[in-house]
This record gives sequence, structure tokens and C-alpha cells, in this order.
Amino acid sequence: MKNLLPLLFLMIVSCKSTFVVNEAILVNTLNCPENGDCTIELLPNTALEFKKDEFGNLYPVISEGNKTIFKFIYTRKQIPNTQDSNYTEVIFAELDSIISPKTFTDKTLKDAKLHFGRLCFCKGQTGYYPIKNGEYNITKSTKKSFKIDFNFKIDEVPQIISTINETVSIKSTATN
Repeated sequence: MKNLLPLLFLMIVSCKSTFVVNEAILVNTLNCPENGDCTIELLPNTALEFKKDEFGNLYPVISEGNKTIFKFIYTRKQIPNTQDSNYTEVIFAELDSIISPKTFTDKTLKDAKLHFGRLCFCKGQTGYYPIKNGEYNITKSTKKSFKIDFNFKIDEVPQIISTINETVSIKSTATN
């Protein structure tokens, strides 16, 4: 029986897949509002920091590091014959360099540096905001892919994207 416990532990640990992203990945998403385009970027060997400008507004700074940045971008299609109709929403998260199944909720969302950005000509309703309410799950999908399920709400500004349900396939090393 003593010999079975380490074997059982090894089997449980080895079933938990991890993914290492070796190069930047950019994929179009399957679940996006009809009036726009959505992409997911994974940026390996980076670090994410949010700084404040002289007016107290947050902005992202991406630098070299030992993490992987997850970046979701929604870009609304421009409205014909309308100036300043550009509208983009960006969601950032900083993940470990070895991506493994994980769940972040409400208070722990800050551990992943989850931020929402609304970029538009929307006086007083644009900028980056920490995401404080929601649930962010990373789960194994296949040997070379993982699923991201994210539901969140921002109180500071209106938002179009409040749910991300996507599977990301990677070309890099996956272990079982």
C-alpha cells in the first residue's frame, strides 16, 4: 500500500496538462459579435504592468519577462460615413509561463492582472480598468489546446464583451 501512494500521486499530477507557449500566437476567435472582429494573442516571455499617466489613467506596459500575456481584442466594424467610429475593447491577463488549468474569481482576478480596456471616441468613458467581478477559467481541451471561459462585469464604463469562451491551440510543447 505504501508503494501505491506515490504512484497514485504521480498519476494525478501527470494528468494535469500544462502548456508552454514558445512563440507568439495570434488567432481569430469563433465567438464574436456580428458587428466586429475578435482575436486572441498569447505573448510568451513577457510581463504586464499597468501604469498611471499624469491624469491618473491606466495604460498597459508590456516588457520582457517570464510570464505569458493573454490579450483578447474586439474591434467593432467602422460605421460608414462616420468620423471617429473606431471602437475597440481589450482584455489583458498575465499568466504563468507554463499555462496550467486554473480558476480566478472576484478577489483572485487581480493575481492574473486582468484588465479591461475600452478605446473609442467616447468622452469620459474610455480607458483601462482592473476587472474585479467575474470568473476566469483555464481548462485542458486536448493535448495541444486549452479552453478559456471568462465571464466578467465592469462597473466603470459600458462594455460589449462580457464573456469569452474560446479554445486556443498551441504549436508548442504540451505535456500530460
